Amino acid sequence: MAAVCQVTGKVPGFGHNISHSHRRTKRRFDPNVQKRTYFVPSLRRSVTLNVSAKGIKVIDARGIESVVKDILARGEKI
Repeated sequence: MAAVCQVTGKVPGFGHNISHSHRRTKRRFDPNVQKRTYFVPSLRRSVTLNVSAKGIKVIDARGIESVVKDILARGEKI
């Protein structure tokens, strides 16, 4: 599963692990992406979204109808 939020568009960040001796190795900071299923009354079906924890809060605040409308307007298939 790709670490991309379908609501907020969050993607992994990149940086370094820094050891005690200060050697740097590459690492990846993944967003907290979870698979969630929501029922959308306007579509009369359930949709499964990959959303971050922040995306879940956005859905709670704005409502699933508004969020799904924005996702479909971007041309994403759900």
